[in-house]
Amino acid sequence: MKEIRLRPFRTEGVVEAGCDEAGRGPLAGPVFAAAVILPPDFYHPLLNDSKQMTEHQREELRPIIEKEAIAWAVEEVSAEEIDKLNILWASVTGMQRAVLRLKPKPEFLLIDGPKFRPFAEYTREKYETVVHGDATYASIAAASVLAKTWRDEYMVKLAKEFPQYGWETNKGYPTPEHIAAIKKYGYTKHHRKSFHPKELEPTLF
Repeated sequence: MKEIRLRPFRTEGVVEAGCDEAGRGPLAGPVFAAAVILPPDFYHPLLNDSKQMTEHQREELRPIIEKEAIAWAVEEVSAEEIDKLNILWASVTGMQRAVLRLKPKPEFLLIDGPKFRPFAEYTREKYETVVHGDATYASIAAASVLAKTWRDEYMVKLAKEFPQYGWETNKGYPTPEHIAAIKKYGYTKHHRKSFHPKELEPTLF
């Protein structure tokens, strides 16, 4: 297996938190966001962008990150909030909430993706947005693992309440199975109403 080497920090000696989200693309369920402060010497050979890892690898890493991180937090933003804010700003809101729960407070934030906005004491000078940050910085990769595993676990539990949608396997993403179930059974309170795939658009004829 090719060894993956992520950057341990942006600036040596600064308490940095990596932030990422999971669940921007699904039709149902919350978006989950995580913030993680790792020790500067943290290393695990499996740690990478969570999308490049297997489910087993993510589940193996989650307790290690939660145990060895200096601080971590995970927040969810509901489908209702997503519809009010839009998915981009719902994701940002989730990351902000997670950061505010961290103790100690991070001095600088590393944000996965191109968009963020100032909040609390975190002015534009106190964060950096990093495209493909989850494949660049260890702390962002760790946040991506926590956000993904927490969200998957939530959707598996939710599937027991709504078994007809197959959320235990599709996790709310727009798979053919999920789309067919929506056509047959309609939307639930956990579905996002503000966007949907072409297959669910009403026809004009």
